[in-house]
Amino acid sequence: MMKVAAYQFGVTGDIRQNMVEMEDAIRRATAQQAQLIVFPECALTGYTPRDLPDSRAVDAEAVAQALTRLQELSDANEIHILVGTIVFDGAYRNRTYCIAPGTPMTWYDKRALYGWDSDNFTEGEQDGVFTIGGYRIGLRICFEVRFPEYFRELYLAGTDLDIVLFNDVADADDIGRYQMIRSHLITRAAENVTPFLTVDATAPYQTAPTCVIDASGRVVSELKRNEAGLLLFDFEKQELNFGEIGRKKVSDRLLGIDPDR
Repeated sequence: MMKVAAYQFGVTGDIRQNMVEMEDAIRRATAQQAQLIVFPECALTGYTPRDLPDSRAVDAEAVAQALTRLQELSDANEIHILVGTIVFDGAYRNRTYCIAPGTPMTWYDKRALYGWDSDNFTEGEQDGVFTIGGYRIGLRICFEVRFPEYFRELYLAGTDLDIVLFNDVADADDIGRYQMIRSHLITRAAENVTPFLTVDATAPYQTAPTCVIDASGRVVSELKRNEAGLLLFDFEKQELNFGEIGRKKVSDRLLGIDPDR
């Protein structure tokens, strides 16, 4: 079993302010014996152009210092951290780092780029599969939830838990968009017979959920919209029920993969 945390908060363009929020959440999660904590898309830097005019406005030195501090917190507290940020590595990326105790950082760069993302970022090339606490974890970022193909990749990789980071917010309350994205997540979980964890930013108005969804598409835990909060849950692989077994058998047949993998 692995205790997992997700922290939603009002992400800003101020790295120091975001770090105050995240350091406090890490302390709270550690006190609850969490082994993994997940923060929203671009939680470290803010999201362009909502919080920053463009990617070039990001302070690369401040990002590097913050990542060093997060590594120190990971090492000291024996906790894995998934955190979104903007980085420059010869090109600007919308990146999520996987920070593990005593281990070099790995990452996943957003691949589904459109609109603001196309204007500011270069597409990633990683598969987004990590091993944390003995489990295979699949990672996707925001807009990618609209495309079942990205999650079929994770199904083929045999992930145990899929995590989606969002920075999906609006200037006016939009419960319709929130419910639409929530329904995408429910569908992705059910069609891939895989539990999901999601986390979003909260301000001005939150338009994607921070929640846990089981392999049948049932939302089993969900934070209140538009308020900072820490979600905690115990994750372990569950025996599949009758319907889940059926969906997996048909999916394996359609995909031409070994059902006994």
